[in-house]
Amino acid sequence: MHPLRPAVIKTPGKVRDMSGILADIPGMLLAAALAVALLAGFVKGAVGFAMPMIMISGLGSFLPAETALAALILPTVATNGLQAFRQGIAAFWDSVRRFRVFLAVGLVFLLSGAQLFRVLPQHVLFLMLGIPVTGFAVLQLIGWKLNIPPGHRKRTEAMVGALAGFIGGFSGVWGPPTVAYLTALNTPKPDQMRVQGVIYGLGAVALAAAHVQTGVLNAATLPLSLFMLIPAFAGMGVGLWLHDRMPQDRFRRATLMVLVIAGLNLIRRGIFV
Repeated sequence: MHPLRPAVIKTPGKVRDMSGILADIPGMLLAAALAVALLAGFVKGAVGFAMPMIMISGLGSFLPAETALAALILPTVATNGLQAFRQGIAAFWDSVRRFRVFLAVGLVFLLSGAQLFRVLPQHVLFLMLGIPVTGFAVLQLIGWKLNIPPGHRKRTEAMVGALAGFIGGFSGVWGPPTVAYLTALNTPKPDQMRVQGVIYGLGAVALAAAHVQTGVLNAATLPLSLFMLIPAFAGMGVGLWLHDRMPQDRFRRATLMVLVIAGLNLIRRGIFV
């Protein structure tokens, strides 16, 4: 029997195992999962993104892909909610209004991408995303600037939203193209953190709903995803403390360096999937 067997289904004369797959994970692997979520939360608090990328990569190295994806869903929803509303409801709605095209297009493509999780090869999409994201971040770090003319912003926003949504629904990772776009707009640090929280938060809610439908988030995997909330919030608290003391230029460089790591990781997954 697989060591991470599904939870027991409720039938007459049997008791349902409410801990689901969480009870079947060996202690050492569970400790490793907690460490991954703690790191993901810290990076999320410091630069505003990369939690899904870190969790799917880290957890996916010792848990089945579907289990790793399910585990990151609730921590992603909850931490993005905190990030989106940290400056209040008015600021949240202002970000929704300003990036409504990105959100609407991203939602449509996220839902369609989620349906392809079980049938479409992942490595090609990982390479298609990882290579340009890495190249963009490296060029930004060495001084190249990307300027988006005001007349092309809506078109660019729709294209990036479509890419981020599709990749997010497919893999649970939608941060890199979003961050690349916000960085190209020279978004101030507080605004970028809030906008990322809004975009990722609404996307994460849609992702959760989509994967309830696909069966990835179910009675067996839900307890694990709930358990991952504890280290995710702990790590995020430390990361936010660091973020609040980080100057704008250092924040930008830290964001780009995390983006390089995210892009290289996507390339790795595309080559060695």
